[in-house]
This record gives sequence, structure tokens and C-alpha cells, in this order.
Amino acid sequence: MDHAAKGAAALEAKDFSVAVTHYTQAIAINSQAVDYYIKRSIAHTRISPSDCAAALNDAEVALTLASKRGKRELIIQAQLRRAIALFSLERYGDAEAAFNWVKEMNKDEKSLHIWGAKVDSKLKALSEDDVKARTSIQRYPDIKVPEPKKEKEASKLPSSEPAQGTSNATAQPEVVQTPANKIRHEWYQTDDTVVVSLFVKGVPKDKTNIDIQDTSLAVSFPLPTGSDYDFSLDPFCAKVDAAASTTKILSTKIEIVLKKASAGEKWPSLESDAPATSVDIDKTAAPADRVTTTGPSYPTSSRTGPKDWDKVADDLTKRPKKENKAGEEERDDGLDEDFEGADPVNGFFKQLYSRADPDTRRAMMKSYQESNGTTLSTNWSEVGQGKVETHPPDGMEEKRW
Repeated sequence: MDHAAKGAAALEAKDFSVAVTHYTQAIAINSQAVDYYIKRSIAHTRISPSDCAAALNDAEVALTLASKRGKRELIIQAQLRRAIALFSLERYGDAEAAFNWVKEMNKDEKSLHIWGAKVDSKLKALSEDDVKARTSIQRYPDIKVPEPKKEKEASKLPSSEPAQGTSNATAQPEVVQTPANKIRHEWYQTDDTVVVSLFVKGVPKDKTNIDIQDTSLAVSFPLPTGSDYDFSLDPFCAKVDAAASTTKILSTKIEIVLKKASAGEKWPSLESDAPATSVDIDKTAAPADRVTTTGPSYPTSSRTGPKDWDKVADDLTKRPKKENKAGEEERDDGLDEDFEGADPVNGFFKQLYSRADPDTRRAMMKSYQESNGTTLSTNWSEVGQGKVETHPPDGMEEKRW
């Protein structure tokens, strides 16, 4: 378990001094992780005795980093922690301003009603010229934030002499890291898990930080340019079991296996616009706003022009009618007859396809055909955006005929 995960566990257990220690160590490794500063600010506020000045500093660093990235949810969280720290420091005028900025961005924040009442009560008891009632802060603090750590230069060895313990014959060539603009991610799901793959080569294992929470994921690792690459999903479409989730850093990708909190729950997407606890997934029907009277045209690089994937899916799922003993036609809705004696893998995918909603069918058909059989996706929101590229397995390359 890394320091961030240990810090989260200590925060959950209300062991705030331990949480501060672990988040401090996590920040030493990744000084650009906004969530670490927010969580350490919470721990500083709740520790006994509380360190409100440190809590305010962490909140303002988090707010500055979040505003640079344009992460709305993180901006709201950091501004809220800033307001609470200001209130604890008896800077009630500044606290009122910060709470108002939180309200502008998220009027449904549950804690605003309570904190608003507390601030009003304190301000009413003060005179107008009381220093505690003054407002002296800006929406975004003008402070210096930690710079991304640059990788230390490797010690230079004479070109004619190999490093101690190695030989020219056995030295492994250095893997060139994938440029930031070439890094991509894909995902798929099973009944129990959601698997997210970040395709990037040459990631340093000892400098990569992966933080899995019940509703979010943050991945950070250094780039050859000296800056950090940050990948985040916040919030998830639904909750996961962070403790049971696993990660692997391979030579060609980072693989994250998220354990679903509710087994069998189907995720229509990786992220949700609403908080994960309020996501209500309809497993039996496609959303009504996706129904159209004519098949839409989607981006394609096909020489024969765009395909109507609605029509392709419908044609493939048309089943012939058969006559019963009375001579009447009846619909053959059973699937077992088709799969008896057939390949069980093909049978599984046929059942998956036949029972899927229209968007999932379109996604499966389009991804499989356009990728030359190397990708099978059920996520139409991603597949429908453009052509699905061919991704041959490791050790193989694409051949165009």
C-alpha cells in the first residue's frame, strides 16, 4: 500500500497525525497531486490540537494547482477547505467570501447551509470595523506552488567501461518513454471489475503514483521533459472497492483493475457528471433521448462513405420466424438452440450482442469492424466519436493489404 492509500486509511480511521505523516510523504513523491493537499488540509484541521494555518496553506496550494488544471470538482473541494480553515482562524469575513465562491460553483453543497449559519452568527456579533469581519482574500490565491520534480541526471560512465556488475553483452537498451500526446487509455468491464489500461511505455515504477479512491482515480508519473503526466477519473460512474482494486505497471502499459462495489452493475461510462452515490443506472433499457427516427452519420475514414450502424445492428439481429404445429408463425426468441454444440466463446458473444441495447450493439459492430477484429468495445459514447484504430497485440504489427 503506498503512502496516499495509507493516509486515506488513517483519515478514515480518524488517526489524523498518521494521516498527516503519510500525505506529507506522498506529496514528497508527487508534489502536483491536488487531492493530497486537500486530504492533508482536512487532517490538519481535525488533529488535536488543530493546525489551522497549515490547513489553510494546503487548501490554497490545492486551489492554485486545481485552477491551473481547470478541474472544477477539485476547485470546489479546495475552496471549501480554504473557507473552513479561515473560519477556524477567526477570519470570518474571508471565510464568508470563500463559502460564497463555493456556492457559486455548487449551490447543492450540503455543508454550506451549516457553515453559512455559523459565519452569519459570528459576523452579527462583530462591529463593522472589527478586523475579523474584513475581507482581504482573492478568489484564487496568488501564491507560489511547488514545481514538478525533475529527474536526477544519471551518473556518466566512461564509454569504454561498462557499469560495475554489468557487461556490454548483457546491458539492456533503455526504453524510450511514450510522448504525452501519444498516451491513450481504454477500458472494459466484467460483472465484478472495471479494467482501465493506460498505454504508455517506459514508465518508472518507483516514481509512479496511483491513487484509487471509492469514487475516483488519479495516476501521476514523471515525463522526460521534467513535468508530470496526470491522468484522473473523478467521479466514477459508480463506486468501487478501493481496497480490493489492484494495479500493474508493465513495459507497455499501466493496468488498473477496479473492483466494483456492486457486482453485476453495468457501467455505461467510466465517469459521471453527477456524484457516484447518486448515479442511477437503468440496466434494462436504453435512455429515451438516444432514440432517433433516422440513423445518424458518424465520423469515418471508409472509402465507401459513412455507415449507418443502426441499420447494420438491426440487420444482424433479425431472426427468422418459424411455424408451430398449428401452422401459425411465432417469434423464435430462444437462444439456446443456436448455441448447442457451437463454440462456447462465440456463443457467449452472440448472447451478449443479442441482449445488448442498441447503442452497445452499434459500438460492438463498429469497433470490431474498423479495428480489424483487434478491439471489441461496448461503449458507444467513445466509439461513436470517430474511427476505431487497429491495435495489434504486443509483438505483432498491422499489415495493410
